Amino acid sequence: MSEIILQIDGREVGAKEGMTILEAAQSAGIVIPTLCHHEKLEPYGACRICSVEVEVHGWTRLVAACVYPVEQDLVVRTRSEKLDRIRKMILELLLAHAPDSPQLLDLAQEYGADKDRFEKEASFCIHCGLCVRYCAEVKKKYAVGFVDRGTRKEISFIPEIAAKECWDCKECFPLCPTSALQAAYVLTEALTSSSPSSEPESEK
Repeated sequence: MSEIILQIDGREVGAKEGMTILEAAQSAGIVIPTLCHHEKLEPYGACRICSVEVEVHGWTRLVAACVYPVEQDLVVRTRSEKLDRIRKMILELLLAHAPDSPQLLDLAQEYGADKDRFEKEASFCIHCGLCVRYCAEVKKKYAVGFVDRGTRKEISFIPEIAAKECWDCKECFPLCPTSALQAAYVLTEALTSSSPSSEPESEK
């Protein structure tokens, strides 16, 4: 497999065919912020915090680094005034949902985002999909999914599956950027049973 040479922030970076800009940057020690990316999961491109500027044949556009494939002689910029404004706005919108998230607050400090810019929403889910995708793609259990749509979309554990599968797993907990996933699981736990051995009569 031939090596692809691209330029990231003025540096020549070698990458393999099929790699994304994010993977190429990480291999070269160049940091691009992410919230919905995980090395074990398929690229998702939901949060857009990893947006970068790419230049191809003199044309410049914004792309999500986690899903955009590398190309020969591609020119990539990971920081610019425009990119910083975009990331600042994204963070301010996400902080309206999860104002106490340490991960979001760290990024907010770096990009000068105001966590109080927008009115707070009654949700702690930022729709990164990490828990949903990890449970489906890695664990193959499908115990958690999305409910509702648009700005009202949130994650929800499926009680019948979660009661059986989640007791000895909980691998999705540390993936959550807002740390609210634990609360969602506790709620499901309370609604289904008080102990792992308790099941509805119909399931015994």
